[in-house]
Amino acid sequence: MTIEEMRRAKQEKGYTMAQLSAYSGVPLGTLQKIFNGETEHPRYKTRQAIEKVLGGTGPEAGDGMKKGDGARKGDGHDPQSFHYLRDKEEPPVDFVRDAAISYGGKRRRRQGEYTVDDYYALPYDVRAELIDGVIYDMAAPDFVHQRIAAALLFQISAYIREKGGDCIPLSAPLDVRLDCDERTMVQPDLVILCDADKIKRWGIMGAPDFVLEVISKSTRKKDYTKKLQKYADAGVREYWIVDPEKRLLITYDFVNWDIPCIHPLEGKAGLALYNGELQIDLDEIAGLIRHWPE
Repeated sequence: MTIEEMRRAKQEKGYTMAQLSAYSGVPLGTLQKIFNGETEHPRYKTRQAIEKVLGGTGPEAGDGMKKGDGARKGDGHDPQSFHYLRDKEEPPVDFVRDAAISYGGKRRRRQGEYTVDDYYALPYDVRAELIDGVIYDMAAPDFVHQRIAAALLFQISAYIREKGGDCIPLSAPLDVRLDCDERTMVQPDLVILCDADKIKRWGIMGAPDFVLEVISKSTRKKDYTKKLQKYADAGVREYWIVDPEKRLLITYDFVNWDIPCIHPLEGKAGLALYNGELQIDLDEIAGLIRHWPE
């Protein structure tokens, strides 16, 4: 494999540098120098180890992993194990101060330059999203937010289960590599995925069919503007925004490019994805906002 072929194979499989390091046993710093072009002629054994992972159907369970690092025989692709390995190999990123990991002695990254590897290197107690190379802080959602998201997931799941549909409803936290590139990883509050080919062990590679965001103070601007445009451009078919503060539901049908619809939280609203047959009880959602403290 040439270096360019390795890069393409890595992207197709959806591996981060840290995961590739864990699978192949090649040190993370060595991989970064190879893929960044600093090392033009890697040693034969190093190249062979990388090609074994990228050229096959998947890594052999436990390859390159130490006992006790989460490797389990026969598990295959399991990103959770590699988070702990990354934590030992790399210093955490303090994204609040806009700092970043310094790879191979190069200058520190800035907002707009971050990658999926930087996203996975964040401390485990930090919730964040990566959009076009920018890392956004995600404060823990409040009680009302979580109650609304849970109620919506229940309503959608009940309909799909009753109808025997193949689409899968999922809620955050879930990594969605929206553009299938190295610069964006989002965590929508709720998605519906109908294309099984996009399912990975670590999350979703590509655009879900339906996305719903429950607005919080910390996400208001991003959900209404940047993520709206990202979802439309990536191929999401339908996008809903529930705004508890304004007691509104805003829906976008990107397939038919209808004008956005603004609904007060009363009555019912149907998903365009299901031709309006999947009806969401907005009175229930409004009741959850009224009955809990601000």
